[in-house]
Formats: sequence, C-alpha cells, structure tokens
Amino acid sequence: MNAFFVALLVFLAAGMQTVSGFGFALLAMPILTLLLGLQIAAPLIAMTGVTLYAVNLIRYRQAVNWPEVARLVGASAVGVPVGIWALDNANEAVIQTLLGGLLIAYALYRQTRPATRHRVGAGWVFGAGFLAGCLGGAYNTPGPPVIVYGALRQWPKQSFKAVLQATFLVNGALVVASHFAARHLTATVLNLYLWAGPALLLGVWAGSRLDSRLNRRWFERVVTGMIFLLGLSLMAAARQ
Repeated sequence: MNAFFVALLVFLAAGMQTVSGFGFALLAMPILTLLLGLQIAAPLIAMTGVTLYAVNLIRYRQAVNWPEVARLVGASAVGVPVGIWALDNANEAVIQTLLGGLLIAYALYRQTRPATRHRVGAGWVFGAGFLAGCLGGAYNTPGPPVIVYGALRQWPKQSFKAVLQATFLVNGALVVASHFAARHLTATVLNLYLWAGPALLLGVWAGSRLDSRLNRRWFERVVTGMIFLLGLSLMAAARQ
C-alpha cells in the first residue's frame, strides 16, 4: 500500500511541478515524512528529485547561465554535508517543525511576492547556495533560497527556470551521494524508488499535456496554498 501511495504522490507532485515550475519536493517531502518517516522520505525524494531535474534540464538547457550555476553549486556543496549531519543527529520533531516553518514562510513569500526595486549583489549567491545545500541535505528542499535569490537578481524567466533545474540537479546528485555514503539508501528506499521513478516520468508527461489547458496563475495559487497547509500539518504532527 505504501508503494502505491508513494507512486501516486510522486505522479501528482511531478505533474504539478511541470505545470507550475515549482513544488515537487515541497509537496512530496512533507507528506512522505508523515507517512514513512524522515529517514526513508529524505533519501527517496533525493533520488526521485534528481530524475525529475535531469528531465527538466533537458527542456531548458539552452538558457542555462553556467557561471551562476557554478557559484551556487560550489556554495551548495559545502552546505549538503551539514544538512546530512542534521538529518542523522537532530531530533526528528525539531526537523519537522523547522521544515513546517520553512514551507509556511515560502508559501507566504510566493503569495505576496514582494517587489524589489534594486538587484542584490552577486555576492549573495554564496549564502543562498550554502543554505540551499543545507536544506537539500536535510529536507530535499533546496528551492526557497535559490528562488528568492534569483528573484532578487531579476533573472530572465527562461534563465530563471534553467538555472534552478541545473542547480537542483547537481545539488541533488551531491545529496544522493551523501545519502549513499551515510548508508541511507536501504532496500526499502530502493524498492520505493522503483515505484516512484516511472510514476514521476508519467507525471511529467501528464503535466506537459495539461500545461496549455490550465490557468497557470490560478494553479500556482492552489499549489502555494497546499504548501502552506502542509507546513501547518508538519508543525502540528511534530507537537504530538
């Protein structure tokens, strides 16, 4: 039953990511954490996410700003081991509370989208990349720091998507390698991935078919609302 539910969730999250451009790990990670526990959810979503980012990078490869990606990935590589260490050593209830708070803060940011009059300096890339690495290693959610940084840098739309996918792909590969080194890739995780991988590809295909038929702005608001509710659910579960 767990394997079927994981496949269904990954299918839906991949479809949402394909349509809205964000939200895969932010949707799948908290639900699977509640269902399977953090020790299984983290490496499973890391492996699944790498598959998704590789597929998406093929779509946006012409618009990648590689110097920006290199700076983000370099800083991220320092943060990933910190996140993996936190996954092994921090109290799971504390991690769930922090993840819930992150989801709520990110949902509020997506909803309000505060205007920025001035571009931030390129030096901010190192803080954004390091934080993305920490969050990727612990929660598989490297997106919020990079997305906020890209918005403040005012990247062009296509370049924005391309940089995100390239950064997430390399970050995810580092996270998977770290999980392998920490012996988190158990037989249970690998078996669930065999269900999740095909479901993800099917979700990408379905999302691409629906993309032109949906009101994207309305859809993004629905996804953002779901992320907000998932954040509340995680924080509530951590207190039980």
